Amino acid sequence: MLRKPDKDGEGGGSAAVSLERRIRMLRTAMGPEIAAALEDPEVVEVLLNPDGTLWLDRLGSGRAPTGTTLPPAVAERIIRLVAAHVRAEVSAGAPILSAELPETGERFLGVLPPVVRAPSFAIRKRALRIMTLNHYVADGILTEAQAGFLRAAVRERLNIVVCGGTSTGKTTLANALLDEIADTGDRVMILEDTVELQCRSDDHVCMRTEPGVSTMADLVRATLRLRPDRVVVGEVRGGEALDLIKIWGTGHPGGIATVHAGSAHGALVRLEQLIQEVSVTVPRALIAEAVNVIVFIAG
Repeated sequence: MLRKPDKDGEGGGSAAVSLERRIRMLRTAMGPEIAAALEDPEVVEVLLNPDGTLWLDRLGSGRAPTGTTLPPAVAERIIRLVAAHVRAEVSAGAPILSAELPETGERFLGVLPPVVRAPSFAIRKRALRIMTLNHYVADGILTEAQAGFLRAAVRERLNIVVCGGTSTGKTTLANALLDEIADTGDRVMILEDTVELQCRSDDHVCMRTEPGVSTMADLVRATLRLRPDRVVVGEVRGGEALDLIKIWGTGHPGGIATVHAGSAHGALVRLEQLIQEVSVTVPRALIAEAVNVIVFIAG
């Protein structure tokens, strides 16, 4: 639901308040600690808990408290300023805000009472530094053999599903695989709900969903007219799973997708469940043919 803005630029946004001013107001409200975290290439997520404690999730080291606390009023102001930017309502009647931060596009999820005791939010950053497969090996996350297997899978145009739980690094690994694809010279279609994937290939097209305008299924079907060599989906979470495996299995191999699942087998079950949203019959044979490699990332 959208509403007209308040004069102070909070709540629903204001045509009278310039974009530049809203950005300045938001940066001031966030303070130096959050601003520094958003600039830090090692930080992947900024988390504010209802008790006011600020946590950072860093590449390789995980989550840790910063020692900084934010008063509830400041946290609520941040959420309302983000809502103002996207001209969305956030209130006790609509307490959950999903948006992107202005200019830099970080994914923002803010929650207000009564669904939480006090305002809380999470800021998911787009990677400022791509971890390559070499980095995975150097950090001891992958063995040389495992990295070699993934390079071969990319080279041989196998379809790869990366699965795991929330914040396990699925997108980070997908970016590492995209980095390998860039060296193939293939034309790559990248489809996302939120911009997180990055590709250094000279020949790639990035598309994203838009509420009320285009769904992920729309984007998957549209790729067929854009002459793709490879189709990459940031996260499969709906009926587009059927369109994707059809594309992968009928002349456009070498794709990547991420799926929320608790195991490699669970990823296949998840694909079945998603396909059942749009089809009574689940084409298990097509899934088996289209999905060549499943990489499970343990939490």
